[in-house]
Amino acid sequence: MMARIFKGSSAAILLYILLPLPFLMYPTDATNGTHVETFPFGSPFNSSPETKLKFHGDAQIDKDALQITRDTMNEESYLLNNSGRVIYDKPFKIWEGSTNQSNRKVISFNSFFEFNIYPVSNKTPGEGLAFIIVPSSETIPENSYGQYLGLTNSSTDGDPANKFIAVEFDTLQQSFDPDDNHVGLNINGIRSVATTSLSKFNITLAPFLKDGIKYWCWVDYDGQLRQINVYLTEKGRPKLDAPVLGAAVDLSAYLAERSYFGFSGSTGGKYQLNCILAWNLTIEILPEKTTIIALTWFLKLGVPILTVLLLAVIVLGLWFKRKREKRNERLVNTLRSLPGTPREFQYRVLKKATGNFNVKNVLGQGGYGVVYKGIIPHENSCVAVKSFSRETMQGDFLAELTIINQLRHRNLVGLIGWCHKNGKLLLVYEFMPNGSLDRHLFHAQPGHHLTWQKRRGILADVASALHYLHHEYNQRVVHRDLKASNVLLDENFNARLGDFGLARAIDNERTSYADIHVDGVPGTIGYVAPECLHTGKATRESDIFGFGAVALEVVCGRRPRCDISRFKLLVDWVWSLYQQGRILDAVDPRLKEEYEEEEAVRLLLLGLACSHPIPKDRPKIQAVVQIISGTGPLPEVPTVRPAFVWPSACEELNQDNATTTHSNTMTESSPNPLLYVYSGHSEFRDVSAR
Repeated sequence: MMARIFKGSSAAILLYILLPLPFLMYPTDATNGTHVETFPFGSPFNSSPETKLKFHGDAQIDKDALQITRDTMNEESYLLNNSGRVIYDKPFKIWEGSTNQSNRKVISFNSFFEFNIYPVSNKTPGEGLAFIIVPSSETIPENSYGQYLGLTNSSTDGDPANKFIAVEFDTLQQSFDPDDNHVGLNINGIRSVATTSLSKFNITLAPFLKDGIKYWCWVDYDGQLRQINVYLTEKGRPKLDAPVLGAAVDLSAYLAERSYFGFSGSTGGKYQLNCILAWNLTIEILPEKTTIIALTWFLKLGVPILTVLLLAVIVLGLWFKRKREKRNERLVNTLRSLPGTPREFQYRVLKKATGNFNVKNVLGQGGYGVVYKGIIPHENSCVAVKSFSRETMQGDFLAELTIINQLRHRNLVGLIGWCHKNGKLLLVYEFMPNGSLDRHLFHAQPGHHLTWQKRRGILADVASALHYLHHEYNQRVVHRDLKASNVLLDENFNARLGDFGLARAIDNERTSYADIHVDGVPGTIGYVAPECLHTGKATRESDIFGFGAVALEVVCGRRPRCDISRFKLLVDWVWSLYQQGRILDAVDPRLKEEYEEEEAVRLLLLGLACSHPIPKDRPKIQAVVQIISGTGPLPEVPTVRPAFVWPSACEELNQDNATTTHSNTMTESSPNPLLYVYSGHSEFRDVSAR
């Protein structure tokens, strides 16, 4: 972790740490340190926590907009007597200063929003919508429907303790209103202190039109002049030169020092839909003063401590930097000295090829890193770039490069090159345009599943690749992670076996590879042979077990671990059907009747044979190839799945591996070796004597 911090020079680190010090030496002056911030909302609105909008009463988000009151046309009663509030849950400092109002600093702001007031079924609308500044984001007054616009109620209306200011858009005339189509400025109550009829501006808030009219509104407040202006126009038209409402008002006289911005609205015996479609708040931010006490303590203790820490950080940084440079130098020298090393790419070339490793180019992701699609500049060649996720995976990087660099087979993904820079490890492979087998089996669009001919050909290709790894290459290679997502398909749906991050080469006189993994047995659950859970050894037989899981996946169209009937594992379900004489019921139903029954039976039996719990009873890869091609006899599969017993089931395997390092903590000299029996339902039972 520490090594990754120091990627630049020590001078850059020192400059980065010391830059803030001059600003910490002096307190911020709140009268001169204001700045302006903009908070955009909506277009569309959503209910994610990041929006920090609080909803009260009948307010909600629907149809990508803020519905201040309920938005439905199903039942009239549902729309009556609504009240709601939507508040941005961030308090703003509205003013600061002495008790003398004239000497206070008051902020300026601009609130722009798009709204629509819609009369339902051409009925007379009511009541209204308001832009509000309130002292709290936590509540809405009870019984604030009707004329109260979600602001007050009959007992609190006009109370100075309310501490709110609102700009109302009213569509129902009360005794104190000029008409039923006006804008007003309200302070602590619903009786406007300033109001203007909108009819003289040819504006109708709630017209009887099919879709209503969407309006743009600007509420501008000048803190120095203590003046509020409201501008209103139809959507798409420019802001007018003159406001529809202007009034002098000192916010510091009526609002709490810290207040919240938002909207409220209501319906009563008459109703309408009150909708906010977009909102943008630009506001002046008053800074907080830094206290003299905190500054004094910082100067006395903080600066000396920071100086010592700074020197320690610089020394550690230089040490880690040098250590990493030496390690990287050794790694690169090792890579370049490998026999027949493929092309070394420059990092900038691969960065450009993958669009700066853009997430849109991700082909897949696993425990060892991310694979990106890339196009090599000036070559127009498509590649797959595998980026190892951590510097600590240099051993896996070297293992994968060392093995696959020397492998040459038509059914193995070809390695093109490599790159290493500043701890970044990259391998470049041939690009497989049809992606992984897993994608086509489990994520294909309806009607685009793999045909029977393609499935059979894919299994033949994978078997051919395994035969090469196990017998044709000058060293025996165990893949250790055979699964559908590691089988890739080229443009003609020929299968290529890839991802050699877990693969290991073993000497010809040995039959297994043992490795210690503190995080558990390497591989993927469902494809890992049961003996590997106890011996920690990867063998050709364990690769055959993985092939059996893939074979059943391909024929059945189901994952190795799946809930079906009473079974947790696919292999148990298929074995049960085989016992009942109904093995063809396991064939992928998407194939319908478009498959060869004889071939399906052969491949299903092969999958069961390869999934045999006893390693020595699984077929060899030579027999697997012959069975798939139809040139070999059907495998002998018991009707009842045999039990897996450890260690007796692995005694023969252990004898063959006498020269191999053991990774399990139990040894032959253990006085009470444990005995495990496979129960046939994905569990192991301890049946040792106690």
